[in-house]
Amino acid sequence: MNLLSILLLLLLLCTCSADRAGEFCNADSEISGNSQIFANIDRLLPVLVFRTALTGFATVTYGKGQDKVHGLAQCRGDVSSKDCFSCIQDAAKQIREVCPDQADARIWFEYCFLRYDNINFIGKVDTDFSTVCFNLAALTDQIRAEAVFPGNRGLGKGEKKLSRFVKLYALVQCIRDLSRIDCAQCLAIAIGSFPDFCDDRKGCRIFYSICYVRYELYPFFFPIDSRNSLVNTSMVVANP
Repeated sequence: MNLLSILLLLLLLCTCSADRAGEFCNADSEISGNSQIFANIDRLLPVLVFRTALTGFATVTYGKGQDKVHGLAQCRGDVSSKDCFSCIQDAAKQIREVCPDQADARIWFEYCFLRYDNINFIGKVDTDFSTVCFNLAALTDQIRAEAVFPGNRGLGKGEKKLSRFVKLYALVQCIRDLSRIDCAQCLAIAIGSFPDFCDDRKGCRIFYSICYVRYELYPFFFPIDSRNSLVNTSMVVANP
């Protein structure tokens, strides 16, 4: 069986959700619906959605003392402002539905990622948890180098011809507040997980809290738009 036949066969073996790609609700962070942390999460999310829609990335802190909550959201670097806003809106709504009683929650979509916690995680490396959505893969040194190159905002993408009729498309994305070293480290860990999680499948997506990698046999990313001119934003909100 030739490579093209194998790849076409693998296309039939797995599909991924076009909507929510994964979520994590920390069972050790349960809170009650009448707690101050619960209320602070509700107040944090609209601000986080608004700020992320402006720039594609935002961090927000809300509250005081032990009730303080921290949020981070980011859209994939190649999506439009309209798609970013739509994705973050859906993420903020669904994360409260799937993780209603947890202070530590994370949700991954095709175009965006959103997370909040009552423990400050912003700017810290975290690769303890990953959600895998199968479909196939292979990553190159080229797009990893592109992701950590200054000015690319953690985004690397490319394509490679496998045969006359088949191309492999790949994209990597780091959270923008990571250092170049931490971005490279997260991508290396994610890529190193492929043999365990992706096997011989025709495409693969691995989501960490600070980076994301994906491969497919069809084009799935967009040209970079005017979002390149936008700047990162960070915001702290205190109780009145």
